[in-house]
Amino acid sequence: MIENYFRSFNIFSEDEIRDLLQLFEARKMYKNDFFVQEGDRCREIAFIVSGIFRSHYISDTGKDMTYCFGFPNQLMAGYSSFISDCPSRENMQAITDADLMVLRKDAIDDLAKNDLNWTKFLKGIAEQEYMELEKRFFQFQRDSAAQRYEALLGNQPDYVQKIPLQYLASFLGITQRHLSRIRKEITI
Repeated sequence: MIENYFRSFNIFSEDEIRDLLQLFEARKMYKNDFFVQEGDRCREIAFIVSGIFRSHYISDTGKDMTYCFGFPNQLMAGYSSFISDCPSRENMQAITDADLMVLRKDAIDDLAKNDLNWTKFLKGIAEQEYMELEKRFFQFQRDSAAQRYEALLGNQPDYVQKIPLQYLASFLGITQRHLSRIRKEITI
């Protein structure tokens, strides 16, 4: 799975991918474990092999705000903290038991210094992160909560049912009651 992820960028040779995989370490995480916690520096990235994660923060009023989900076959990191080496402003928490392949930031920095392909890859990841952020911004500006839910359901139909309602509602910017109505309307 991780090999296909790196192949999909059409940047790395098979030898580079094989060498790269040697740098990853397998990590098992359990439901409610944190990959990144607010206040800590993010010094690694993870490829999600299995499981679901949520990115969230606690608002000034104490409200738990989910703003992103991580699913299998995706990379995950506290991106701002990872690139700036500043404390994270977010939490990345397992919603289910999960298996990760983890790569340390110092290994990535060494690769980027010595290999133009890594610079291209990191640029591609930065572009993807920006496009996801822009997409999420426009969804909140233009789409109804029902449309946002349908988009998530369309992209991750196998996993949405495993996400607790309070996290889904927070992600969609609605109450759990409103989410229940939307789910009933969509399944009818």
